[in-house]
Amino acid sequence: MSNNSLSSGLKVRHLTMMGLGSTIGAGLFLGTGVGIQAAGPAVLLAYLAAGTIAILIMRMLGEMGSVLPASGSFSEYADVGIGHWAGFTQGWVYWLATVAVLGAEITGASAFVGAWFGVAPWIPALIFVVFFGAVNLLRVRAFGEFEFWFAFIKVAMLIAFLVIGVCLILGIIPGATTAGLELIRDEGFMPNGIGGVAGGLLAVAFAFGGIEVVAIAAAESDQPKKSLINAVRSTVTRISVFYLGSVLVIILLLPYSTLGAAKSAADSPFSKVLELAGIPSVVGFMEAIIVLALLSAFNAQLYASSRIMFSLAERHQAPRLFTRVDSRGVPIAAITLSIAISAVMVLLNFLDDSWLLRFMLNSAGASLLIVWGFIAVSQLRLRPRMEALMQGRGEELPIKMWVQPWGTLATLAALIGLALLMLSDAAASIQLYSAAAMVFILIIAGWLTLKAQGINPTDKTPLPGESLSATR
Repeated sequence: MSNNSLSSGLKVRHLTMMGLGSTIGAGLFLGTGVGIQAAGPAVLLAYLAAGTIAILIMRMLGEMGSVLPASGSFSEYADVGIGHWAGFTQGWVYWLATVAVLGAEITGASAFVGAWFGVAPWIPALIFVVFFGAVNLLRVRAFGEFEFWFAFIKVAMLIAFLVIGVCLILGIIPGATTAGLELIRDEGFMPNGIGGVAGGLLAVAFAFGGIEVVAIAAAESDQPKKSLINAVRSTVTRISVFYLGSVLVIILLLPYSTLGAAKSAADSPFSKVLELAGIPSVVGFMEAIIVLALLSAFNAQLYASSRIMFSLAERHQAPRLFTRVDSRGVPIAAITLSIAISAVMVLLNFLDDSWLLRFMLNSAGASLLIVWGFIAVSQLRLRPRMEALMQGRGEELPIKMWVQPWGTLATLAALIGLALLMLSDAAASIQLYSAAAMVFILIIAGWLTLKAQGINPTDKTPLPGESLSATR
């Protein structure tokens, strides 16, 4: 194997579960009540809006990935569709945001585990970083298998929750009391008006963040194009069912006025629903699920951050050191970097007095908006070129974004509208300004880095089999 070639071995089930593992995090279990409190039962409209945007973005990724499956995924699509400066900016935005969140996830999980065993939280934090670092250093097929079963625990819990919820709603569980649809009849579907729905959308806008890991991992599957197409379709469907189904159960069983930000597992709306069913030790069980959710998301995102760094290095947009792989095709250098940075971020989370940490976490909060915006523009620019390339081969695109170009333009309009909505909220606006500052810094850094290497930042990389003139 060459010294800079990644291995293959991931299956569709691995990709699908990685998307679920990265998306279904602690935010679902602890943060769902925030959106419900703001919008009431109409939070379903907010989740539908956020979910629709995610579905459209995944459709775009599927279209581009069917022609250009790559370890850098959307970062490489920006490189090909917009220009080298865009690939640099998008790749580094995603990497920085991901490593910032890695520290927060491990900090959250270690706080629970430290309390269980009566030890300082830094001890389980260190164990987690070392353990999951070792998991990521496994051959990619072994990593995928581990993540499949690890994320499966969360999925199984959500399935059980939905079954219990439906039984409660239908009155099948003896002794359980539930108001069901009477809650909506008494309190109204949209008790806080359209403003409440807007507030709910702001709370759940990035609930589906992490789903893009599927496109990154597809490059290391046995059949990249086929695997990505199948994984895109199945992941979107399953996440929509889990999120929308869980929220529907909650709003049918719990008064929205009793919900809000959950500061502990006991406050989680999931715990409250399970308590209605008379399930014992609900809080401890939910704490375990939250820890698993955090660790599974950490594992998948550690993988994603290392592959983005590998791709950046391959395109001369990061130190070439990070293109090094071992004899099994594992990018050792890039993974080691992600492990080291996540350990630093864990330390900064424990110290909790770093302006750098606050800036990175704030910018990470809105970075998904930036990443998705680049994806939409890349697809808009690439669609004519991909169609021309496929027609030259006598083929058609295996998967297409709907209603072109209007579907993509509508998605961009929705992202712009979401940005404007963020400006109306004090906390969200800080996140948006921080992300904008990070993007500005990265654009300048990318421009200078590329120029120093004699590369024109506005040039584009040709698609495989495409003439250089087609990129101009």
